[in-house]
Amino acid sequence: MRFAKNRLRATAHTAAAVALGAAALTALPATASAAADGLSVQYRTSATGAGADQSEPWLKVKNTGTATVQLSSVKVRYYFKADSASANYRFACSWAVKGCANVTGTFGTLANPTATADRYLEIGFTPGAGSLAPGADTGDLQLRFHQSSWASLNQSDDYSFGASQTSYGDWSKVTAQLGGTAVWGQAPAGNGPTDPPTDPPTDPPADAATLFDDFNYSGYSDPRISANGWNVRSNSGGPGVPGATWAPDKVTFATTGGNSVMNLETSTAGTAASTKQTEILTKATKFKNGTYAARVRFNDAPKYGPDGDRLVQTFFTINDLKAPLADDYSEYDFEYLPNGGWGEPSNILYTTSWETYQAEPWVAVNEHTEARRSFSGWHDLVLTIDNNSIKYYIDGQLFGTHGSAYLPERPMSINFNQWLIDLAGQTSTTARAYDQQVDYVLHVKDQVLTPAQVTTRLNAYRSAGTTFQDTVPGS
Repeated sequence: MRFAKNRLRATAHTAAAVALGAAALTALPATASAAADGLSVQYRTSATGAGADQSEPWLKVKNTGTATVQLSSVKVRYYFKADSASANYRFACSWAVKGCANVTGTFGTLANPTATADRYLEIGFTPGAGSLAPGADTGDLQLRFHQSSWASLNQSDDYSFGASQTSYGDWSKVTAQLGGTAVWGQAPAGNGPTDPPTDPPTDPPADAATLFDDFNYSGYSDPRISANGWNVRSNSGGPGVPGATWAPDKVTFATTGGNSVMNLETSTAGTAASTKQTEILTKATKFKNGTYAARVRFNDAPKYGPDGDRLVQTFFTINDLKAPLADDYSEYDFEYLPNGGWGEPSNILYTTSWETYQAEPWVAVNEHTEARRSFSGWHDLVLTIDNNSIKYYIDGQLFGTHGSAYLPERPMSINFNQWLIDLAGQTSTTARAYDQQVDYVLHVKDQVLTPAQVTTRLNAYRSAGTTFQDTVPGS
């Protein structure tokens, strides 16, 4: 966790390549375009020849509804049949009216493969793409993808491919979501959320290596905190306001609703010397693939004093950056900014998967998903990492899926912290303080749990009176 000047992935070329993320995602339902809150997708291709080494789905997305649409809330999927089970694909944007830097492309694997589709390319947009007024469209999105080996493609068995579609026209074999709701197109059979899964999730084995902590401690100096593998930070350094103090005594514990809850307080009176930030992290960097979960309470307003500071409230995993742009760095974040920051004017929540970064000059290589609204209150946060993708869930709903290019190479620590980006958001010298609460944390090694399975595991621990368990082996 560090300060960040830009949450967008920095790329060396406009037509950036994105590695295949073979995530078994739920595809869109088979629905026609909606009228009130709707989109339509037009498609054409210029790569129709047999044996072409790349597919070129060119698209236009049109707002067919009556309200302005933020393009960052739009996802478009193009479905295809992989040329081999081991094939890896790369995405590129050749040209776009909205700017290729504002267009993203990631790959996923269908939960229920068909004869013409087992994977998809999902197109998204960064906030820089702007919005579409009713009746407006994106203009050309000249997109392409290819195998990493540049082997010839067989497009004839691809669900979304239309060899005769050499000029733009409505194309229902490409689907679109608006704010997570399907509004256009028909997914391959058996891949809509209303279709019953062919392999329902089963309860994972209860004996998997696990860290669970209910944060049932008397205070920051309770010896069990250290004995259970946690460090309450007191050393200086970033992220946050230079010269601020990381204050262990601002990490406190109280009982709420029968559960012990950890409180992280960050306070300031408008100067670096008066700023006290908080962090708790595992001593061991031994956590990698599997499921991470926590119940966290974000707060929009201070508990006293004037509001407006550019605050960051977090739950994340991380390892150390050995050198600028080192390729074995990993970090996965839930970050809530109740008063904005990093160029954002108001509350926003990010989930970010990091490949690497460089501090000076700033270069960020990451993929992120964001939502611009208040998240004040308690939220169930779940992060899953397998060999194919990274998924973020909030309150049981899939929030973001990031591709295999960002999978961890080394184990990480588990961290919670609350800190100030700077002192420019609120310049008053009146004292104020902000709280972030944490109910519990859970990690299950090498197993991907659904949010419902996380809740079942949590309830089992609490029914048994278990407040702490750590069977995760050292790294």
